[in-house]
Amino acid sequence: MQLSRFFIGSKPRKSRPMMENTQTFDTPDGVDAVIEPMDATGYLAPVGFEDQLEAELGDVIERHDRLMFAPGPERRVFWAQNVWRNPVRIAIPSIKGAAKILKFNQRNWALFKFDHFSRAKLIEGHLPHVSAKRQVFGEPAPTAPLGSWTLIDPDTIIASADCSSPWKNGEVEFEEDKVTPPNRAYLKLWEAFTRLGAYPQAGDRTMDLGGSPGGWTWVLHEFGTDVISIDKARLDAKIANLPRVDFRQESAFGLNPEEIGYIDWLCSDVICYPDRLFTLVNQWIDAGMATNFICTIKLQGDTDYSAITQFADIPGSKVVHLYNNKHELTWMKVPGVTDQD
Repeated sequence: MQLSRFFIGSKPRKSRPMMENTQTFDTPDGVDAVIEPMDATGYLAPVGFEDQLEAELGDVIERHDRLMFAPGPERRVFWAQNVWRNPVRIAIPSIKGAAKILKFNQRNWALFKFDHFSRAKLIEGHLPHVSAKRQVFGEPAPTAPLGSWTLIDPDTIIASADCSSPWKNGEVEFEEDKVTPPNRAYLKLWEAFTRLGAYPQAGDRTMDLGGSPGGWTWVLHEFGTDVISIDKARLDAKIANLPRVDFRQESAFGLNPEEIGYIDWLCSDVICYPDRLFTLVNQWIDAGMATNFICTIKLQGDTDYSAITQFADIPGSKVVHLYNNKHELTWMKVPGVTDQD
């Protein structure tokens, strides 16, 4: 079934701007608590990539498992799964008192658990339920404000009512298709499109570089687009036989943009060094032969931040670590969306 029916007429959503540090955090009447602004920003690392985030921040002043705080307002980072803006430290009077304080400031809260599990669970039990259902691809990202909180000791909470991710702790879990796509790499592209709120339209001309075995090619095809899939390795047969897939068994790095023609969405999950991918995407940008880009930056060993920064510095683009990324980042350039951040 084609997914284009979900996206006809969809327009890119503008990302919300970075907020200034003016948000207040209050206590309800009858609850006695001390609330202290931290004058810092919290950054939650993806599981297994704590070292990358800590090295990227450089000046971590407080850390609680994967959650790290650095002084000042939000800064550009690549290895954060969620950003806690304007966090406060709360000396809580009791379990019920903690829940009352959180509810007084916002309805929806996501718990980041790393210690004091039983007590944190009791506080969570007094908060409104937040749905844990998986994201359905084709449906928009959640829009309700979602704050985050954690219990750092039995009597102290750190909380932020304004977080960068609309998903709990930045975890974008999908209702998966475990039958059709030949591998799970398609989840990266699903997440990228869902986070962007912008999608290919039926009839668009799209390209998948490094297409084998075909997960990304399948995603693009399901929008109703014409897909040129490039790889030296063959596609899975059921993907190669899809009606609008043009598979070309060759190197992505030998393509001539003028010979290929204009591409609405250029997507790449090709395995290569970042510098080689950087040269490739700039070739397409300079030729004016592609508008929208979603590309995986594959990394090996120690993180080369200069290689990542050169992508992030391309005007109108951004680099993020998707929840479904591994030791890799995703570069996205979508006019009207990534140029609004």
